[in-house]
Amino acid sequence: MKTKQNNYAFIDSQNLNLATRDLGWKLDFLRFRSYLSDKYGITKAFLFIGYVPGNETLYSSLQDFGYICIFKPTLELPDGKVKGNVDAELVLHTMIQYPNFEKAVIVSGDGDFYCLVEYLLGQDKLRKVIIPNQKRYSGLLKKLCPPDNNIFNFLNPLKEKLEYRKKRQ
Repeated sequence: MKTKQNNYAFIDSQNLNLATRDLGWKLDFLRFRSYLSDKYGITKAFLFIGYVPGNETLYSSLQDFGYICIFKPTLELPDGKVKGNVDAELVLHTMIQYPNFEKAVIVSGDGDFYCLVEYLLGQDKLRKVIIPNQKRYSGLLKKLCPPDNNIFNFLNPLKEKLEYRKKRQ
């Protein structure tokens, strides 16, 4: 009999979204939420995302899929791009939730999470680091754990399982 786990996921949505799109595909967030639950025993999935007015339907869908959305105010840059760096919020909420989970899953290939991954690893509170793009992620994370280490999982080979496909009419 499988023991129910109480693991939490902390997801850098920008890193996840841009990295999978860089690979040429779009992530199905509903399938990804199921994957996290089935594979890693994720009971709560915190999705850190920049808030852009007009995207409320997207945010509602993500919440319906089972994500707890943590919104970061965004800025529109002079070139029209929207900036909403969620790194500090992800680290802060991981530490706020620290006593509530058995293990954490961090979803990002961003080296800004080096200290968080290192700390969780040292406390035996890290389940996995899911890196969206195996070909492009931080050298700091590579330094912390070699690619053949069991700490990393990559989304590259999961395209068939996790890719968004439009429903046929």
